[in-house]
Amino acid sequence: MNNSNNSSKVFVAGATGFLGSEICRQLIAKNKAVKGLVRITSDSNKVAQLKESGVETIEGDLKNADSLKNSLHGVSVIISTVSSILSRQEGDTIQTVDDEGQKNLIDAAVGAGVKQFIYISFCEMPGQSPLQTAKRKVEKHLTESGLNYTILQPTYFMEVWLSPAMGFDYLNAKATIYGQGKNKISWIAIKDVASFAVAALDNPAAKNTVIELGGPEALSPLEVVNIFETTKEKKFELQFVPEEAITAQRDGAQDPLSESFAALTLGVVKGSEIDMKNTLDIFPMDLTSVNDYVTRLVVI
Repeated sequence: MNNSNNSSKVFVAGATGFLGSEICRQLIAKNKAVKGLVRITSDSNKVAQLKESGVETIEGDLKNADSLKNSLHGVSVIISTVSSILSRQEGDTIQTVDDEGQKNLIDAAVGAGVKQFIYISFCEMPGQSPLQTAKRKVEKHLTESGLNYTILQPTYFMEVWLSPAMGFDYLNAKATIYGQGKNKISWIAIKDVASFAVAALDNPAAKNTVIELGGPEALSPLEVVNIFETTKEKKFELQFVPEEAITAQRDGAQDPLSESFAALTLGVVKGSEIDMKNTLDIFPMDLTSVNDYVTRLVVI
């Protein structure tokens, strides 16, 4: 049971997602009063887990501005992790969720007198895509809203991009490598992004700022494969997808989601290094390394 003041609840949009649920877990562990936004169509098991952990769930949808107005009573901080990329439902598009939906939530926050808005975006990617355009529009809307804002821009999540879903099939010692696999990425763990969001609540240095986030070291996909091979004591079978093929996929995409996904994959090809030294001076924490991630996954 938490002892937080009920008039200063933290509202998490995207509470049933990978990142949102981890943010809720960390907030509850810090004895914060948490409201989690869920949809009527959300996974009932995930909603039940949130409730069991101490989160007050409330139904609403970023696509429906009216549904947000009544959900923000007693809320002092909003943390929004919502995106249509990983957890799409009917009617979800980049335009309706990542663009208009996020702006609906910002506008509702202004109307409700919310004190702080923490928005999980992503770091600058090479080239343009509908998703990146939406993220930057929302960032602009937030910075011009008058709200006290924190914009977090993490690079690639290791749990997503170094997983079987993305062709990194460590269970069967196979990996799809985009491009030549030589450019470095500061892979970051979902729980670390959550920790930065939670730390931003009480740190004055987070006020009205944009913070790029990465892991403790930058490694190329081939270097990541090497860590897996060493830990598993097994050679990986590699399949290379040429950069030109991914570029053609992006340019020939029939919908904004496919175009954006190909653009994100091109970002992996180009690399994404984030220098975390100054950020860790302000937000001291131990970051999860790829080696930590691999060790946790692999049973030798």
